[in-house]
Amino acid sequence: MRRPLAFSGALAAVTLLQGCAAAIPMAADMMGRRHYDARLNGRIETDTDLAAYATAAAGAPPVIPAAFAGPETAPAPIHAAMLQPGGGSDIALQQASAQEDETPSASRTYVAPRKRKRGAPPPPAPRTTTSVPAGIQYLYGSGEASAQYLQTYIGLENYLLGVTSDRAIGHIVRSVVLAPGASLQNPSFLPCDQKPMAVVFDIDETVVFNLGFEQASLAAGGGYNAARWDAWERSGSKAVSLAPGVAEAIKVAHDSHVEVIFNSNRSGANAEKTAAMLNGLGVGPVAYGTNLWLKGDSGSSGNGKDARRQDISVHYCVIAMVGDQLGDFSDLFNAGDITLSERRQLTANREIYLLWGHGWFMLPNPAYGTAVNGTQAEIFPADKRWTPGEAPPPDPAPTEKH
Repeated sequence: MRRPLAFSGALAAVTLLQGCAAAIPMAADMMGRRHYDARLNGRIETDTDLAAYATAAAGAPPVIPAAFAGPETAPAPIHAAMLQPGGGSDIALQQASAQEDETPSASRTYVAPRKRKRGAPPPPAPRTTTSVPAGIQYLYGSGEASAQYLQTYIGLENYLLGVTSDRAIGHIVRSVVLAPGASLQNPSFLPCDQKPMAVVFDIDETVVFNLGFEQASLAAGGGYNAARWDAWERSGSKAVSLAPGVAEAIKVAHDSHVEVIFNSNRSGANAEKTAAMLNGLGVGPVAYGTNLWLKGDSGSSGNGKDARRQDISVHYCVIAMVGDQLGDFSDLFNAGDITLSERRQLTANREIYLLWGHGWFMLPNPAYGTAVNGTQAEIFPADKRWTPGEAPPPDPAPTEKH
């Protein structure tokens, strides 16, 4: 017997990972469409909307905003080259002239076309001698990176709506923080019970883009400098920008009564400056010691974050984590005894891969970090190398069929 679902058209099933206690709630397609329609109309669902979704028997067809109307409703375009300096167009002037003057062509006086005044061409833009690394070009300048961020954060929004709705109708909600002693090959997760739900964000290149720091580093002609980074944490808050899509995702979390927590390897000595930066960007309220966790908190050493994640989980059911490095999800990815290829394979193991997009939300960062690593021998397998101009291998000899 099929049990009626709380959301019309929604799939509220919970898929369990084999060999571990994690559950992966699948956000409903119809719920995502409703949420997307609401965002196109400039609003986020309220508690009243969520209650209506939970009791509705069937959803209305999606609304198509006027901006998406078909081409038959749009006026015929006039190319910019057709426009006259006075605001009209050559075609319009010709049409008006034809309507007003019906005299035979032999009696009409030829009028030469007006010559358009052309101003001096603008001076060429000054050329810079500092090249921008490809990774920074991609991360900060490309539409492709923006699309990836938006895709990830829209997925997070729909996931949060799905999980909070699951709990509202009595489904078990599970944490996505690995328990102490768990492994990536045999994961287990911290219990949730009835703790309030939370989503944990990394900060740098997850919530904010450190544009000013990277520009200053390029201008200085060197790589990463710890003293420069410390000064950046203290005084660079006006030279950052929000990552695409993050503000909307944090608003959805707040509206869904999911606590927003930041877990960063920024220095605790600069905690007040970091909190002020986030509050100034409109993703607060943020306060150190409440929902801002920094390097050294919980006795964590180095760049590890597991101790902080486990302490956060004492008070919250962490239903989602967002970051741009594998260490934003588990320190086990950065164990010193695993090779580059083994680390890559760990992300695709059956026990882990279902978490991507269903509790763990990864963002691209080709500019710096643990992802930017590897020699040619590590990146290119021996059987996948090619020399231009070399003869192709011969086809295998045919075998007789019996």
